[in-house]
Amino acid sequence: MRVVAGLYGGRRLTAPPGDATRPTSDRVREALFSILGPLHGARVLDLFAGSGALGLEALSRGAAHATLVDSAEPATRAIKANLEALRVPREAVTVRRQEAQAFMRAARRSGHEYDLVLLDPPYRLAPELGRELSPALAELIAADGRIVCESDRRQPLGLELSLTDERRYGDTLIRIYEPE
Repeated sequence: MRVVAGLYGGRRLTAPPGDATRPTSDRVREALFSILGPLHGARVLDLFAGSGALGLEALSRGAAHATLVDSAEPATRAIKANLEALRVPREAVTVRRQEAQAFMRAARRSGHEYDLVLLDPPYRLAPELGRELSPALAELIAADGRIVCESDRRQPLGLELSLTDERRYGDTLIRIYEPE
């Protein structure tokens, strides 16, 4: 697994050990970020970050700041190892070991807003998460922001927001939403 393009393009990334984390393939990340286009100055939230590959790809492609959130200790260790290996400036990234819902509640109370939210939860949880995440995400996304969901095409993560694009890559389904 590697960063596909941009400042850190071609650099290798570490994934958490075991099979609890399923990193987004290089091919899917490349296609996704081609769809998203320029990210210069964007504030990015990567929920269920795993290795941090999606958030790091956004930083590599010009995002100003990425917040990487995962509840698993092996994931946050892998994220920190990747940040160190890439020498990402500390002011460009925030890492939180926290459940997604708890993080979003705190972010809302603090008035945080994001231009791009990346969601790649465990596939087995995706069908139930849409209704839970939708209201919180609607309050965290900037007016012209986008939310990207990655899930298994057989168990899609559906949000109660405005779906603007949907792509399939093998068994992987990518959906892009905008605030209503």
